[in-house]
Amino acid sequence: MNQEPIRILYVEDDPSSARLVQRILGAEGFDVRVVTDGIAALEAARQLRPALILMDINISGLDGYEVTTRLRSLEELRDVPIIAVTAATLKGDRERALIAGCDGYIPKPIDVDRFPEQVRSFLRGLRERIESPQEKAEYLVEYSRRLVERLEEKIRELQKANAELQRLDKMKTDFIILAGHELRTPLTAIYGYAQILASLPDLPGSVDEEGSPRHLVHQVIQATRRLGQVVDDILNVFLIEANRLELCLGPVSLNSLIQNVVRNIRSLGPERKLTFEFEGLENLPTLIGDSQRLFQAFWHVVSNAVKYTPDGGKIRISGRVVDHTIHVVIQDTGIGIDPEDRERVFERFYVVENTILHHSSKTAFKGGGLGLGLSLARGIIEAHKGRIWIESEGRDEQRLPGTTVHILLPLPQT
Repeated sequence: MNQEPIRILYVEDDPSSARLVQRILGAEGFDVRVVTDGIAALEAARQLRPALILMDINISGLDGYEVTTRLRSLEELRDVPIIAVTAATLKGDRERALIAGCDGYIPKPIDVDRFPEQVRSFLRGLRERIESPQEKAEYLVEYSRRLVERLEEKIRELQKANAELQRLDKMKTDFIILAGHELRTPLTAIYGYAQILASLPDLPGSVDEEGSPRHLVHQVIQATRRLGQVVDDILNVFLIEANRLELCLGPVSLNSLIQNVVRNIRSLGPERKLTFEFEGLENLPTLIGDSQRLFQAFWHVVSNAVKYTPDGGKIRISGRVVDHTIHVVIQDTGIGIDPEDRERVFERFYVVENTILHHSSKTAFKGGGLGLGLSLARGIIEAHKGRIWIESEGRDEQRLPGTTVHILLPLPQT
């Protein structure tokens, strides 16, 4: 019965050195796997569980010392021999490798004739040690200091990279906000002139007469309105990100607002065979908020429920007051949402459906969008000092477990 070859992990970023070791040890029946950086070495060691690890010290990213120290902290790899195979051959390099956790030290260039036997010796249990306790303590202090210096260096690099990312993100946000304002000007003109044309009594044809002038003008109006909504959604999301969303506060009746939302959604496309139920909304007190922004927020939440509830389903919207807070619940009998997506759907541009199957209908079953609706809804609700979250057992297009969205909005303090 043939035994499986002994597996060795070689951490080496120089291709010629990696090929040489693979050829030498491969000819002796070893299975040598090569990785080129420290992070990959940590992952490969966990997955492969090698019998021995050959570690080049001078690798990019995490160096060989740091990778060895990390490997020694992993319970499942604590007893795997790690041998430094390195061109670092100055005084103290061997001791630093042993202090870091290596069990042996083989300098480069390796001795081709002796190398296989050296590897076998470590597999049989050979371990190198620093004999002098005083020398060991000195090298341990030096290694600890070096690790702290490397950590400080990495933190500075991360801080610099983070500052650059923040600068680029601000530039992107500013550009999108400016672009949104620039787009609004021509869209307003197109929409206004199209409305004037549509109001002309002698404009030939009708809205339903395909190809007629009135039908074409109506299509321009609809397309302009849709494009304007997309621009507004993008602009508002980035205003929220930049903490620049302005609220025009006044008294708001959530009952009237939500009823208007449902009527608006029903008027947008082909009639969906969905049942809407309302409970407790007429008893909700008036709150102080931005009615236009809140309309946007509830519109996106309710339209989302419509999109993911198949025909024959039900959407129930209820409201009540709990501890000076209005609690609105939008519950559907749709396909539900997976646990890992419950929070992600509030991220901007996150889309649950396959984008290849995207279509832009706002009411069709599983109709697509830009992945901005719920992000915008959360931003508006939180701007009103409220909260929004989702509950669902999971996604199942046969069982239809449904989704429940909770919205909390505070009432003015008396």
